[in-house]
Amino acid sequence: MSPILLQTDQEEFTMKTLHVLRHARSEPAGPGVADRERGLDEQGEEDARRMGAALAERILPQPLVVSPARRAQLTLAGLCEGWPALAPMPHRTEDKLYSLTTGELVAWLQQQPDSETSLFLLGHNPTLSELVNHLASDAVAVTLPTTGYVQLQLPIEHWQELDRGCGERVLQLGPATV
Repeated sequence: MSPILLQTDQEEFTMKTLHVLRHARSEPAGPGVADRERGLDEQGEEDARRMGAALAERILPQPLVVSPARRAQLTLAGLCEGWPALAPMPHRTEDKLYSLTTGELVAWLQQQPDSETSLFLLGHNPTLSELVNHLASDAVAVTLPTTGYVQLQLPIEHWQELDRGCGERVLQLGPATV
């Protein structure tokens, strides 16, 4: 993915981009099924494919960092069905995405290598919605629906500079809008 350069009077630096996607609609919790093992319902499977197709028209394919929960992994599979160019990317599962609080997720993001100009997270609420609300400079609170996506532009050179209100929401999609 081509980095976005920001020019100031003194210097030019690479802007960071954060993509956030909540997993697709899951099967209801039931007796004997661990939360991590819940799959997607039929609507969730369809929404994941449709979101993949919609994102393919708007952004370049890139690796995702995905929660280990089965519903998140199945959402990635559905995205790849709708966006075939996404499938060969070196996606990685990050155990911490299943249980981090918003503050812990911000701290985790701040530790990412600066060579990563763009990160794409696929995980869970309430943490992802809280993350978007924490980082977005606008005062519009968002609650990501299942398969909800937000792209934030971050005028920072280093992930460690990530802070409240530093991001600009440049794209927001949900299953009802794709």
